[in-house]
Amino acid sequence: MERFVRKNQKNLKSGITTGTCAAAAAKAAASLLLLGIRQESVDIYTPKGITVRVPVSLSDRTEDEATYTVVKESGDDPDVTNHCRVCVTLSRRCGRRENVFLDERYPNLILDGGIGVGRVTREGLEQKIGQAAINVVPRSMIFQAVGEICDLAEYKDPLLITVSVPEGEALAEKTFNPKLGIIGGISVLGTSGILEPMSERAIIDTIETQIRQLSVQGEKSLLVTPGNYGQTFAEKCLHLDLRESIKCSNYIGDTLDLAVSYGMEKLLLVGNIGKLVKLAANIMNTHSKTADARCEILALHTCLCGGSREMAETIMSCIGTEEILAYLEEWQLKDAVMKSICQKIEKHVGNRVGDKMKFGVILFSEKFGLLGQTADAKELLAERAQKG
Repeated sequence: MERFVRKNQKNLKSGITTGTCAAAAAKAAASLLLLGIRQESVDIYTPKGITVRVPVSLSDRTEDEATYTVVKESGDDPDVTNHCRVCVTLSRRCGRRENVFLDERYPNLILDGGIGVGRVTREGLEQKIGQAAINVVPRSMIFQAVGEICDLAEYKDPLLITVSVPEGEALAEKTFNPKLGIIGGISVLGTSGILEPMSERAIIDTIETQIRQLSVQGEKSLLVTPGNYGQTFAEKCLHLDLRESIKCSNYIGDTLDLAVSYGMEKLLLVGNIGKLVKLAANIMNTHSKTADARCEILALHTCLCGGSREMAETIMSCIGTEEILAYLEEWQLKDAVMKSICQKIEKHVGNRVGDKMKFGVILFSEKFGLLGQTADAKELLAERAQKG
């Protein structure tokens, strides 16, 4: 049965995670290998408390092995893994293997990753270095799915479960995995088993993973940009090393919270005024669907800096910040307004992080370059430039 969620006045179809795909394929393979039952679909109870029926297809069968495949359906918010194949081979031939996953609930089961599932090469992830990038919730789901069939079959001998994603290595280049130190494929993910359209959780989880990795490495200072514009400016104009930088997308408030929770002592945020001007109104999720008050903020600060009502009305009629900046330049108010904006940003970000972390915020635009910065930004910028 298809499931839908209501988003922005639309019914959008939910999908399933790679973890649910793997659990379904594993259960089908166990049913064939241990019970002799060939399945075309299996039911998986997800951590979200929902049972989903997942279509499965038999890929290979020998006396000691069975392989089933699930084609991942991402619903109405397709990600890079939409329609990829998730395959699971169940084998009685275990052999000697290193860096595998075990579960004390099912002592006869061994779980590993195969082709197209990435391998962890850096500390800070929930897996050890050398293990497959199969996250903890999918691991539990896979073990439980196979364990149920083992119980039905009263089977207690060792079984090897291998998860593979044939297209995984190519798909991984479109994900954060290379930056996280996961090589050779994608990660098998999912905290709820259900992939909801326009889910913010996956992005925030990735941000947390990057911060946690840096924390484990002993890092106490972060360079954060909302996206590619910020990274390009930070690298080409501020001459900063981006290798350990973090993209926070629109989730600036969440990133600040995570930085504090992982004990970061310093944070430098570099971004385009089109996003960061919203911080002056304490808007910490800068997605336009959450709030788009750019014109209102800039009009108010123009008035605070001596601008007229007519100037404010002109700003309110503009369609973007570059157009507004051109007017402010013409009126000789740009520097004063940017200073006022930065002071307000400093207040709101300071309230968010308290006295637990020193921070700096740098604003720029594509046309006008560096526009302004908060009080400690210059010091943090110099430290990062020296470090790089």
